[in-house]
Amino acid sequence: MVGGVAERLARVRGRIAAAEAAAGREPGSVRLLLATKTLDVATVREAVLADAAATATTAGHARRVLLGENRVQELVAKAPDLADLAPELHLIGPLQSNKVNAALRWATCVQSVDSPVLAERLARRCADTDRVLDVLVQVNVSGEPTKHGVAPGDALDLVRAVAGLDRLRLRGFMTVGANSPDEREVRAGYAALRDLRDKVVDSGEPGTAGAVELSMGMSRDLEAAVAEGATVVRVGTAVFGARPAPPVPA
Repeated sequence: MVGGVAERLARVRGRIAAAEAAAGREPGSVRLLLATKTLDVATVREAVLADAAATATTAGHARRVLLGENRVQELVAKAPDLADLAPELHLIGPLQSNKVNAALRWATCVQSVDSPVLAERLARRCADTDRVLDVLVQVNVSGEPTKHGVAPGDALDLVRAVAGLDRLRLRGFMTVGANSPDEREVRAGYAALRDLRDKVVDSGEPGTAGAVELSMGMSRDLEAAVAEGATVVRVGTAVFGARPAPPVPA
């Protein structure tokens, strides 16, 4: 992929700005989350510094850079070496109950809450450490078996369960779009998540008023996500290039 991290980052921010304009969205209404799966700390630091500089230039003030890790072990390994840059660290991949303690040492938000069992485990750990955790409910809008998330038909029950836990702050919803070349299919999934969000926020049920975030859209389809209301797009490849292939077991 042509260009360095800063140059590619600028191109992605240009895509987001163009998508906001095309959708009639307020400039700056969509946040960029840098998905840093498999990347070394030096590359992540380069991206954080470049993004902080770009944000300060365009907005007139520094805004905390948003980073997302798919795996708890990578989050734990990288976070100490990023602490001086003070990014927001989100867990965007599946979380097993036995890794909750490790994740919560560093994560400011867990975007992948997909069951009452996980929500309750997070809430108990937060009570033990006297903190409140931002969370998103992950919904599998495409129904693809390879994707994580609660089924759309079960999402409202999970929302009520999460909203009823004192130590969790429900901030919205996350999904991975359909793996399809048909933009209409992709957008339909994103529109369904937006409609779910609106239904939840308008319900007036306790703990749901702040559930406004929509984390959806990645490198290949961020424009479709912005058009359907995304407030966060998760971008890795378009900024960092293709990930190296995993090592072949001996």
